[in-house]
Amino acid sequence: MNAIRPEKTETTETETVDNNLAAVTEVEAGIRDFVRNDIAYLRRPAATTDAPPLDASAEATVNNVNSLIQRVAGTSLAEIENLISELESLRDLLHAEGQRVQREISGYAQLSQAAMKSTRMIADNVAQWKRAADGLRNS
Repeated sequence: MNAIRPEKTETTETETVDNNLAAVTEVEAGIRDFVRNDIAYLRRPAATTDAPPLDASAEATVNNVNSLIQRVAGTSLAEIENLISELESLRDLLHAEGQRVQREISGYAQLSQAAMKSTRMIADNVAQWKRAADGLRNS
């Protein structure tokens, strides 16, 4: 009897969860329909001859919303354009700095090669002088 009781409880719990999900889905569908019906007039084109003209308050609301969107979008677009110009100037700066660093590295490489050649020449001359000095001592 104890084994049957938990099965009934699980079945009751799943039915409750299913009922709750169904209720939530139904409420969400009702909200979606309400919102669609409530703002559907805003999406209709104003220039159609078949549609009745909007009343003054609805038209004022639409104009206010349009101007608000244009102001917000205008500000955002201006900020994006400023950011793009800043990024382009940074790209140019980085490009110029990269070229400068390459030139300096090239200069250091040439200087290093010249120093190596000078060191070899000095070492060769010292070796020749040492041989010459050794030859004089032996004679």
